[in-house]
Amino acid sequence: MIQSSAPQKNESSPKIDGDQLELFAQDFFAALEPAAKQSSAPQPLFKAPPAPPKVVFPTPVRAPDAPPLRRIQLGPHSLEFELRRSSRRSIGFMIDDQGLRVTAPKRIALADIDNAIRAKQRWILTKLRERGERRATRQERAPVVWVDGAQLPYLGANITLRLVDAPRSRCEFDAQARVLTVGVVAGLAEWQLQERVKIWFQAEAKRLFAERLDLYAEKLGVRHASLTLSSAGTRWGSCTVDGRIRLNWRLVHYALPLVDYVVAHELAHLLEMNHSARFWAKVESVYPDYDGARLALRQRSQEMPVVFSA
Repeated sequence: MIQSSAPQKNESSPKIDGDQLELFAQDFFAALEPAAKQSSAPQPLFKAPPAPPKVVFPTPVRAPDAPPLRRIQLGPHSLEFELRRSSRRSIGFMIDDQGLRVTAPKRIALADIDNAIRAKQRWILTKLRERGERRATRQERAPVVWVDGAQLPYLGANITLRLVDAPRSRCEFDAQARVLTVGVVAGLAEWQLQERVKIWFQAEAKRLFAERLDLYAEKLGVRHASLTLSSAGTRWGSCTVDGRIRLNWRLVHYALPLVDYVVAHELAHLLEMNHSARFWAKVESVYPDYDGARLALRQRSQEMPVVFSA
């Protein structure tokens, strides 16, 4: 026999009146209401992402007697740059911590210069952003405090500064103990102390650079005409067609392999005055890990403490 699916009446079931059913329904549907309805203020469906940090591009400092800076609009960015006229045949771009500098032939129209900038705007804006971020990072680094026991970077590691009373200002370096002792005369100002130590660093740089230039010039089979120290803000070195080498004296703060990379780089320009594949092959022949050194130098320059105020 097939039983009916209809429920059988249970005489023992408690009876629920209409008022109880109404109260139960109110509680049940109230529990189903979204939490958002309990608040009178509307809630956004999605949380807006944080605003991106404001990009600050470096701007060239205009000399008092120099022409005014030019301005160009690149997408949402209003960019100021320095324009220089020369006898060169093409338009050149240089970007450093002071912003964008454009060198153009004397007879080329301003509209053509602006079009050339727009054609390279992605590269220009990327490099300017990198420079701006790098400068901001450097400004956040704590400067060296010029007191006895201060730590100064020298060839990739720290040396200790010792200040002693003396009848005349002098510097003596103990390479084994890695201690630089400076004689301090009465009334010596902090800026004078900095200058005295800077002179010592520059002398060390010139001595060291001359040794490394001779070493790598022999390896490359070239001869350089002269060595001059540079104080450029970000450029580590340069080489002219007649063999004059300029090296940034601040390289003496960095490890010797990074100094050697810059030396090899500049000497290789005596064989290839460009950055072509042939040039990098010359660098690689005497300095195989040139790419790693280039990245390491960039990273260390961002981490280096501010040693001298100027």
